[in-house]
Amino acid sequence: MTVMTDSAAPSADNTPRRRRKPLGTRAYKVFRVVALIVVVLFLLAPLFWMLLASLKTNVDIYDTAKAFIFSPTFENYANVLQRNNYFVFVVNSFWVAFVSTALSIVLGVPAAYAMSRFTMHRSALVVLMARVIPGVSLLVPWYYVFSNLRMVGKFEVLILSHMFVALPLIVYIMMSYFDSLPLELEESAEVDGLTPIGAFRLITLPLAVSGIATAGILSFIFSWNNFMFALVLSGAKTKTLPVAIFDFVSYASIDWGGLMAAATVVTIPIMIIALFTQKYIVSGLTAGATKG
Repeated sequence: MTVMTDSAAPSADNTPRRRRKPLGTRAYKVFRVVALIVVVLFLLAPLFWMLLASLKTNVDIYDTAKAFIFSPTFENYANVLQRNNYFVFVVNSFWVAFVSTALSIVLGVPAAYAMSRFTMHRSALVVLMARVIPGVSLLVPWYYVFSNLRMVGKFEVLILSHMFVALPLIVYIMMSYFDSLPLELEESAEVDGLTPIGAFRLITLPLAVSGIATAGILSFIFSWNNFMFALVLSGAKTKTLPVAIFDFVSYASIDWGGLMAAATVVTIPIMIIALFTQKYIVSGLTAGATKG
């Protein structure tokens, strides 16, 4: 004869009792949500302040009583886009970023494929060293060489200097991506009659579109935001947006309203690109981590 204890007895309505989650699990979830909110606020607060400051006059920016309640004005944007002709600098930045990224992809993708498939460890080490070397250490030699060649202030110099960082970045990302692709696909294509170059062009390259998009987006963002190379190597006609923003800073004062409006103009295109391409960025960066 078995006796059913009270703890094992079902409830009056015959519904199973739900287990209570441990207190530690609930506390961890609360902590995770709070930490996420703090991090998001920490990252978005400067952008929010920049947007508000771009809609204020310089007097309102210094007035703490008008931090959130003020009369907005678009005079700063008119000053940036019309009077200072910043649209030319936008075109310059886009041209330099686009050409340097395109050339780096054309050169970097085949190089990354060769290093991945033929295990060129020394070449990969050189690429890694190029990623580590700070660009500021090359500015003086670059300026000396290009000034003697009378090339300082031309788009070609800016494109070459940006490729110095973009090309190793693309090779580094694409090597990991090619490592994650199975070699058997190319071997099967060669058995069917394709040459190694044909297998790369028709089989491997279409599969690597996500990685190429990731590398290209990151390279474009770097080139768009680059200030140091353009400050030293650009001229009056080839000035890019980050350098043009510096014009709002003078010896005696800073035009905070115009500076924040120009910074907003620089930031919005990159935020839009990152918003619509985040899926490709995540998939491309994590592709090499799933190998094996």
